[in-house]
Amino acid sequence: MTRIDKAFSALSHRMNDVSMPGRATASPESIASLLDKVNAAKLRYQPGAMR
Repeated sequence: MTRIDKAFSALSHRMNDVSMPGRATASPESIASLLDKVNAAKLRYQPGAMR
């Protein structure tokens, strides 16, 4: 194992030991709600649509 391999391995182990910061989990949206948002966005980009 070369010096670079050892350094990379040590760095990889340290990165795995670092805990990721907690992120607030948003409540999942329903598929119907997401589809409504997509359809509304499509309508906004139609030629002549009111903005």
